[in-house]
Amino acid sequence: MTGWGSTAVQGDPRGVEDGAVLPGRCRGGTETERARALRAAVSGLRHALARHPVELPDRAVAEEELAALAAMAAESEPEPARLRGALLLVLGALGSVSALAEPLAELNAAISRFGPPPGRR
Repeated sequence: MTGWGSTAVQGDPRGVEDGAVLPGRCRGGTETERARALRAAVSGLRHALARHPVELPDRAVAEEELAALAAMAAESEPEPARLRGALLLVLGALGSVSALAEPLAELNAAISRFGPPPGRR
């Protein structure tokens, strides 16, 4: 049953509602929790970047990758390798800007919820 403000998890024949715990499906929370955390982190970094008054040489790269991360967050199961690749590009573009350290850390934490980096199991 879906109502205003809730949607069923796509591809789940049980019609599980948003926010429901799907055992064994993910690491670091439910699919919905992880996707929400990623969307919030991307949004927070985008807002912080928009408020940053200094012109950054790689701002366009960061904005493109943030758009890609936002699109991946809308997928039912984004690929951790793609998330990490985009994160590395964002960190390379913005990592030296101390004013963006907190939103960058939040983005890193949100992506980490999708699993450890390759080779760190």
